[in-house]
Amino acid sequence: MPAPTETILILGGTAEANQLVSRIRIMRPEARIVLSLAGRTATPVLPEGCAVRVGGFGGADGLAAFLAQEGVTHLVDAAHPFAAGISRNAARAAEVADVPRVALVRPAWEPRDGDRWTRVACLGDACNALPAKARPLLALGRQHLAPFARRSDLDVVVRMIEPPDPPLPFPAEIVLSRPSPDADEEAELLQRLGVSHLVCRNSGGAASYAKVEAARRRGLPVIMIERPPSVPPPVAGSIDEVLTLLGMDPSV
Repeated sequence: MPAPTETILILGGTAEANQLVSRIRIMRPEARIVLSLAGRTATPVLPEGCAVRVGGFGGADGLAAFLAQEGVTHLVDAAHPFAAGISRNAARAAEVADVPRVALVRPAWEPRDGDRWTRVACLGDACNALPAKARPLLALGRQHLAPFARRSDLDVVVRMIEPPDPPLPFPAEIVLSRPSPDADEEAELLQRLGVSHLVCRNSGGAASYAKVEAARRRGLPVIMIERPPSVPPPVAGSIDEVLTLLGMDPSV
């Protein structure tokens, strides 16, 4: 079998990365696609038609070596908007290995009429912004919960895809489920749990926006953690823009 003309490495972990794999597979069926995941979720949702790599590369140098070893012709950084370290390493590795790179950064959410946002810069500020005896839903991911351990006055609710291992560093009501894309379901969950505040990161995109819309419907305050500085260009705001930068026709 002849070697593929293209090897596209996609740094994933987002719904957009999975969608991008599917689009490229249709448009360039002869290309080799490798989807890289950090490995934080034991049972990730995976697209068809690609190789999957799980785990880190060993920094920018390790990623640069991987790009050269695997003959990667294009690097797409479609990691989470808050995965700043991964994106910095991707930009540096692409420069070292002389591989074209594009970052897919979905637009951030903006407040709408009826939203009650308090914008904060980091997890620590989010913890400080909660009033005494609040019952917040921490929609943050298990690796971002430790700063809230010092607030023993809070009655915390945490939603997680998988049970925490090791256990959380503070008492909390744990809801084991993926976020719903339906704002009605999210609003019902907030009401049923008696949540007083939503704490989340400004991830942007449609996949996880329902919780923000649900908070607006319920009139709940939202502690919104702002994003880290943007990644170096070139940056695309949509899958179609990525495809265009990869030399593909997104209308196909």
